[in-house]
Amino acid sequence: MLGAAAAAIAVALGAFGAHGLKARISSDMLAVWQTAVQYHAWHALGLLAVGLSAVDFKSPWMTAAGWLLAAGIVLFSGSLYALALGAPRILGAVTPFGGLAFILGWLAFAVGIIYARTSG
Repeated sequence: MLGAAAAAIAVALGAFGAHGLKARISSDMLAVWQTAVQYHAWHALGLLAVGLSAVDFKSPWMTAAGWLLAAGIVLFSGSLYALALGAPRILGAVTPFGGLAFILGWLAFAVGIIYARTSG
């Protein structure tokens, strides 16, 4: 459910950026917005993959993977969305924590599959 909702929001925010922000923010900030949308969309698909995989590969690592990918979307993409809309530049300090959450989420996903295959 979380993956599907995140994907729908990514599409809506992508459309908003393309149609609602194009004439309102600089091209540099529009590129920041598009980066946020791109990572948001890819990781929404990752959430779907984790959710579907968790049916067959039951492990606490899968739960962690899902929450880490969701946190990455909020922290990484969320901070970039805010920066593109004019938030203080200090908010950019949050972005790497979102990137780290993405990395840890993908690693937890891999460990979850390995864990489920070796413990079952």
